[in-house]
Amino acid sequence: MAMREITYREALKEALREEMKRDERVFLMGEDIADPFGGAYKVTLGLSSEFGTDRVMQTPISELGYIGAALGAALTGMRPVAELMYIDFATMAMDQIANQAAKIRYMSGGQARVPLVIRTQGGLGRSSAAHHAQSLEAWFVHLPGFLVAMPSTPYDAKGLLKTAVRDDNPVLFLENAMLYNDKGDVPQEDYTVPFGQARIAHAGKDVTVVTYSRMVREALKATGTLETQGISAEVIDLRTLIPLDWETVIGSVKKTGRAVVVHEAYKKGGVGGDIASEIVARAFDYLDAPVMRIGAKDAPIPFSRPLEEAILPGPADIVEACKALVA
Repeated sequence: MAMREITYREALKEALREEMKRDERVFLMGEDIADPFGGAYKVTLGLSSEFGTDRVMQTPISELGYIGAALGAALTGMRPVAELMYIDFATMAMDQIANQAAKIRYMSGGQARVPLVIRTQGGLGRSSAAHHAQSLEAWFVHLPGFLVAMPSTPYDAKGLLKTAVRDDNPVLFLENAMLYNDKGDVPQEDYTVPFGQARIAHAGKDVTVVTYSRMVREALKATGTLETQGISAEVIDLRTLIPLDWETVIGSVKKTGRAVVVHEAYKKGGVGGDIASEIVARAFDYLDAPVMRIGAKDAPIPFSRPLEEAILPGPADIVEACKALVA
């Protein structure tokens, strides 16, 4: 495939544009997503000029209303991509999300399909404070019926979003606020990235770091420091949390004998607890040390940049955990 380097933001826009051209049933909904705003992070900038406001629809500031409208459109044969400015605002639409979108296919005996994508973003790093910077993916992982994708690279952002749009199940597509300007190689040709297929972002033999989204970048930074101290860390980028590629995770842990699970969300109640539990259940006889978890400190997200950095996990935390396990 012919590659070129583009940003995470550009990769997402390409995915939306290509899917809208490929299938006229695909349309976008959200607050301020049309020109001249193009969404809170400019992912949809230019698409309303290209496709018109019938397919890039500005919505009122009512998450409950337009997520419900997108759900209705999905049930009647359309393929909506609804954008929530911040995942924090999913709280306003949780009845439509948790009680309706997640359950309708099951409750109809498979007769109804829900090809609904909810695009949103979360994460710390922009001094967005307590209402605009949370990592709430565990809420959606807890809902049978939802798929959850959290790409860490431009390549995966485009490939996973195209897969999400084509799926007949509701998908939470969660982007990280600090990744939009990251650059990476993305093919010019059409491609998709399958759900439930993790990638080995960095090969190693001493300890496995299981992570996703922005924390993949932080874990890769940690591997360099660890290598200078004689520790070889393998970094697993999960890509999707539902479905989750247990085969790759468990295979790596059986090889290294040690595991650290890292996410930006709070450690308490986070998906890292489930992952750690499954590692123990499936690879107990291979473990040479307890499974460790790293997450954000248990406090509301502060506006202050130094305080925000103090609760956010980073490479130093990953280095410390890996060293403790190997020691």
